[in-house]
Amino acid sequence: MRIIKGFVLFVIIALVTFYVLEKNQLEPDEAIDSISHIISQKKNELMEKTVPENIIKNQKFQGEIYQWIGKNTNELVEELGEPIRKDQSSYGYTWWVYTNKQTQYIQFGVKEDKIETIYATGKDIQIQPFSVGDSYKSVEKELEFTEEVTYSNGISSYTFLLDEKDMEMRPLVKLSDNLFLQVYFDTFTDKLSSVRIMTGDVLLTQRPYGLRYRGKLPEGPNLTQKEWDEIEHGMEQQIFDITNVIRHSFDRKTLSWEDNVSEVAFLHSKDMADKNYFSHYSPNGNGLKERLEAKDIAYFSAGENIAAQYIDAPAAVEGWLNSKGHREALLNSDYTHLGVGVYRLYYTQNFLTKPF
Repeated sequence: MRIIKGFVLFVIIALVTFYVLEKNQLEPDEAIDSISHIISQKKNELMEKTVPENIIKNQKFQGEIYQWIGKNTNELVEELGEPIRKDQSSYGYTWWVYTNKQTQYIQFGVKEDKIETIYATGKDIQIQPFSVGDSYKSVEKELEFTEEVTYSNGISSYTFLLDEKDMEMRPLVKLSDNLFLQVYFDTFTDKLSSVRIMTGDVLLTQRPYGLRYRGKLPEGPNLTQKEWDEIEHGMEQQIFDITNVIRHSFDRKTLSWEDNVSEVAFLHSKDMADKNYFSHYSPNGNGLKERLEAKDIAYFSAGENIAAQYIDAPAAVEGWLNSKGHREALLNSDYTHLGVGVYRLYYTQNFLTKPF
C-alpha cells in the first residue's frame, strides 16, 4: 500500500514500572491518488455445485472460495451460517465476516445481495491450486505475474500498473474478463499470507495500484458521518481479528481487546486526519506514553503502529506485516492486549503488556 518506513524504539525506566514504547509508521501508499470446521464439512457438496462461468474458463482454479463470487447471501447463510458480524465498507458493499478460533478468517463483500469480493487468510483456506503458506516462487509459477493487468468494460479500458513493491507484496492476476485475484505475500518469509478476490468493478472502485485508463472512473459513495462511524468501527474489529490470525500462524498468543486503549488509538488517528500530519508524535510533542498516561492506563510495555491511506483494514494489516518495525510489534510475544482506532483511512494499533 505505501512506502514503508522504519520505527522509533525507545525505553523509559521508571522507579517501579518500566515502559517500552516501540513506534512504527507506514506512510501513505504512492499507488493511492468458525470457518475451518464449517468449510471442511461442506467441501464435497460445495464442489458439486455449479461454479460460476467466469471460473470455469480456467479449470486449474478449483478452490472452494472462488465459487462464492456472484452467489447470493441466502446460499452463504445456508452453507456457512450467519456471520459473526456485518461490517459496512466505504465502497458500497457490506463485509460479512466469518472466523474460527484464529485459524481461519474470511470476509465476503456483499452488494445488493450478491458476493462481489472476498478477503481470506489463515490455515486451510480452499484456494487451490495453491495454499496460504506456499512460497512466492510456487505461486508465481501457477499465476504468472505481470506488471500490467487490464480490465475492459464496454468501450472503456483500465490498465493497473504494478511497481516493484506491488510485484513483491501484492501481485494482481486476471482470472477472467471480470474477476481478479490479489495475492498478498509476507516478504520476510516469501510465503503467501492472504488472498483477495474481486470483480472488475470492485477493483476499479478501490484502485489500489497505479492506473492508466480510457473512459470514466466510478465515484465512491457519498458517506455521512454516521456511515463513517459504522465503517470505522468495523475496520477496527477487522484489524483486531486479522492481527490475531496472523499471530496464531506464528505461534504467538492471542491478544485481548482493550476498550480504553482503542479510544487512545482512535483519538490519535482522528488527530492525524484533522490536523493533516502523519507521525507518532502530535504537533504538541505528545507521544504514545503521554496519550496512555492521560487515560490512566497501566502497562509494562507498549508499542504503536500507524498507517494511512490504505484502501481498507486487511490491506493495512498486510502492510504492517511487511515492514520490519511494524512486524516486530505485530508479532511481539510479550504483548497481551491490543487497542485499535480507525478514523477515515488513518489506522492506529496500540499494543500493551499489562501488569495483570
